[in-house]
Amino acid sequence: MMRRLPPLASLRTFEAAARQESFKKAAAELGVTATAVSHQIRQLEAYLDVSLFERQTRKVQLTVEGRSLYPALRAALDTMAEAVEAVRKRPRRRIATLSATVAFTAKLLVPRVGTLRSLHPGWDLRLHASDDTVDLNAGDADAAIRYGLGHYAGMTALPLLTDRFAPVCSHRLGLREPADLPGATLLHFDWGPIASTVDVPNWRSWARRAGIDHLDPDSGISFNDESSAIQAAIAGQGVALLSLSLVADELASGVLIQPFGPIMEGLKFSFVYPEGAESRPAVAVLKDWVLAEFAERKSSPSSTTDETIAKPARSR
Repeated sequence: MMRRLPPLASLRTFEAAARQESFKKAAAELGVTATAVSHQIRQLEAYLDVSLFERQTRKVQLTVEGRSLYPALRAALDTMAEAVEAVRKRPRRRIATLSATVAFTAKLLVPRVGTLRSLHPGWDLRLHASDDTVDLNAGDADAAIRYGLGHYAGMTALPLLTDRFAPVCSHRLGLREPADLPGATLLHFDWGPIASTVDVPNWRSWARRAGIDHLDPDSGISFNDESSAIQAAIAGQGVALLSLSLVADELASGVLIQPFGPIMEGLKFSFVYPEGAESRPAVAVLKDWVLAEFAERKSSPSSTTDETIAKPARSR
């Protein structure tokens, strides 16, 4: 509905003049001249086609029309002021964006999202799940969890946990020892660009470590992501060389089993943010949450092993 109203400035000026019973005092309140107040009042009177004030030598008095308009206008302006102040003082929710790989996000971050809200009630969390490295300096995310050696140019990297890999499968496959592997389907996943720059755990390196020379390490089913390989293992489609960190819940519940070793050490998960950005509120919130969530896992005796692969040259 289109409202027929005079300019808000003239209404505000009238209300101040009526309340103060003085154009001079209204001018001081509004930060304008008395002449400007008089001009606004005349504009309003012309719009309404009535006189609102009786102008006397040293004072002004409301006319009958002015006394009729003033109470409603004052109440309306008070209501507007209260509404504006309520919005202005309303706590603003802030968003902290954390980037991590698809599998890490789904398996290790999603089950923990509720604790950030309890630690920092004024913040909302946005998880950016991608296997591509985001540009933190460009603001694609406030911080990230990256997988590598733990050293990233221009970034502060705080270690969270060292990954470990072992054969994992459904108990339905009946695997008991490495000698059973040649009769099983091997599950693989694509490591992406990182595989060209570092040595990553795979069936070939695992077979060499296990001393098995009658296994075709390239046979089986391949997936372009780790999450799919995990789901295939749960479905009993084969045996996968998986991160024990990512399938910890499935191993604890018995949905998956680790039938035998050896266990191979992988690379490091690190909490990463641009150097000097620790004072940014979003980074501080994410750092507080992530380090608290992974402190127990990092200090767990099961997070280390003597069976490690050769250290790679560099990380992505």
